[in-house]
Amino acid sequence: MDLQIDDFYRDCAAGLLQLYQAFPRRIALYVEDLIGPSEPDEFGLPSKRHESCLGALLWLADEGYLRFDSTIHFEALDQAVLTEKGFLRLSRALPGALADTESLPPSIRRVRASLAQQLREAFRNANSERLVRLSRLIFEGSADTSDDIV
Repeated sequence: MDLQIDDFYRDCAAGLLQLYQAFPRRIALYVEDLIGPSEPDEFGLPSKRHESCLGALLWLADEGYLRFDSTIHFEALDQAVLTEKGFLRLSRALPGALADTESLPPSIRRVRASLAQQLREAFRNANSERLVRLSRLIFEGSADTSDDIV
């Protein structure tokens, strides 16, 4: 089983959600805030888990989901912000995400159906399989937005 891939999805979703919450401000995106504290090895180097999370954040930047000015040692991305691509992926509404919401105002439906909100709920409910499925939607280039609530 490739547990590092599940961690990758979790790290990507957590990092992007933190940036979404701060958008459009630039922030320092600390690995420890995403995965919790981890002890360095006997040589003072970050743990493999810490390195993997930082690697996921750097990959997101390479793929155009976020940008940053520099790294703060192995601890964080400094002045990180979502790109247009990252913002649009997280703010789009997922078709069929909500049931029986016709009585809600359109603005509430839009927010509740957004990928960002669905990811938050998966984190809150500790539903790792749903988190992986939703995280994969971040990386789908041509999502069907015909049911998008805008």
